[in-house]
Amino acid sequence: MIAIIDYGVGNLFSLCSSLCLIGAEVTVASDAQTLKRADHLILPGVGAFADAAVKLRESGLQEILLTEVAEGTPLLGICLGMQMLFEKSYEYGEHTGLGLLHGTVRPISDYIPAELKIPHIGWNALHFCGKGAESPLLQNIREGDNVYFVHSFCAADCADSCIATTEYGAELTAAVQKGNVFGTQFHPEKSGDVGLNLLRAFCNQ
Repeated sequence: MIAIIDYGVGNLFSLCSSLCLIGAEVTVASDAQTLKRADHLILPGVGAFADAAVKLRESGLQEILLTEVAEGTPLLGICLGMQMLFEKSYEYGEHTGLGLLHGTVRPISDYIPAELKIPHIGWNALHFCGKGAESPLLQNIREGDNVYFVHSFCAADCADSCIATTEYGAELTAAVQKGNVFGTQFHPEKSGDVGLNLLRAFCNQ
């Protein structure tokens, strides 16, 4: 069973629908017992990092999530959920993340040309980097496949976990993996067949 963590942040319907479309057994969970029974966990998220971090912590689900990941349960963070996997975010201040991956979250304005629009919204190609070609998360993905992004911040200082980048005036982190911890800055549930193939790969971990 795949548990989508419901901590009051994110559009869960389209993600749940995509997982059902590929035949996965999925539930939306906001209680510790369901998370403990799950074979896979997904941490979604849209909005502000600080608000999401507070909600996850105050929901009581953060410690359960960290415990389950430490015991080997695969975790996929999506968009803001991926950013929360890192040590720290500099989104309108300085905020502590889950610390599951080394690195920080910073404004994409620090990296891209000033004339490009923020947020970065649209379809962009994936480029493998690091151990991306060997990552089980990308086993059904081809170099150059397009996926859908909506973001103003990006993961930085994360070369040890970055498995794919995308080009938007600069190379930006698109996907990460370290052990059983996975993350995508893009939205698989909005990325057509490519996104479904990625979700299939995650379900098979």
